[in-house]
Amino acid sequence: MNAYFAALSEALRAADIFRPCLVLDRDRLDRNIALVKDRLAPGLGVRLVDKSLPCLPLLSHIARALGTNRFMTFHPPVSQAVLDAFPEGDLLYGKPMPVGAAKAALTRGGAGWWSRVCWLIDTSERLAEYGALAAALDTELRFAFEVDVGLHRGGFADPAQIKALTIPERLHCEGLMAYEAHAPEIPGLFGGATKALKQASAKAAEFVAALEPDQRRILNIGGSKTALLHGAAVANEVSMGSAFVLPKDFDTPGLDGLQPAAFITTPILKTGDALLPGPAWLSTALQALGLFPRKGCYLYGGKWMAEPVFPEGMKPNGLMGLSSNQQFMGLPARVDVKPGDYAFLRPTQSEAVLQHFGAIAVFAGGRIVEFWPVLPMG
Repeated sequence: MNAYFAALSEALRAADIFRPCLVLDRDRLDRNIALVKDRLAPGLGVRLVDKSLPCLPLLSHIARALGTNRFMTFHPPVSQAVLDAFPEGDLLYGKPMPVGAAKAALTRGGAGWWSRVCWLIDTSERLAEYGALAAALDTELRFAFEVDVGLHRGGFADPAQIKALTIPERLHCEGLMAYEAHAPEIPGLFGGATKALKQASAKAAEFVAALEPDQRRILNIGGSKTALLHGAAVANEVSMGSAFVLPKDFDTPGLDGLQPAAFITTPILKTGDALLPGPAWLSTALQALGLFPRKGCYLYGGKWMAEPVFPEGMKPNGLMGLSSNQQFMGLPARVDVKPGDYAFLRPTQSEAVLQHFGAIAVFAGGRIVEFWPVLPMG
């Protein structure tokens, strides 16, 4: 049995955890934080992404280790929780909010409290809407421009568009956000990630030049997959979140050396010979063709955004489908498991998944040491 998952299993039993649960390996997390600090280009600050780390103790743990009070936020209820938890926190929205959502947040939370929030503006129309909102509420609002440096998901596409704008009286430009999540996905045929990142940085520099000197407090670029590949020539900060726990979708060259630090664990309810509903010969025939396993198990829960990692060789089967109640998983014949053993899956992403199981079980020094509450989904 894999020694790492054996140790996790023993810790779960000792903590009386016999249900689906999200486990965070704090020792691995700390090593990931240390590696990020070591690789981060001098002069670059880190803005922690709350949607990818939706747990206040987790955000606090990383923020304290990195010495940052900057957060990227995406959802007003979560934004309010982060504002409450971090009195010195500086928040930047990572996507443009409908003006109605901004009005509701400012009205309920108090414009003064939300003065630490920098809104994201992607069009001249939204700029006008936020100007009208600031006037109606008799308040000042901070904002940053969303600029398109190759992702083509929206935002200003040409620096000339920004230079041509007239900024409403009660709005104050703090800088820009340039997201280049496309870069790691560019095939080598078209220059690969290296060329795409250079092009994104060059485009971002053009947008920075279109800003006045007092409008450059926030020059944000990058996400978890690219943050450690940037220097400080153009930007003064990068955004990171998922990298610290390294879900499966973040196995990219830019994050080499980091370790997965979050796992879904759940008890195995049943084991035995695998059989499809219907005549026995059907299962036998499909097994002979390699289309259906001879051995399988059923998990407590399932249908998560995650890939199985233990027992080794465990995997879902398309003929049985997925279930959020009792997930069938095929097993290699050599695997020896029994009901009551634990299965482990690695999340493909951290956002939403970390919030799915209630409080996170924190594993450190070979045992479950505490439970960290997660932020609400809505």
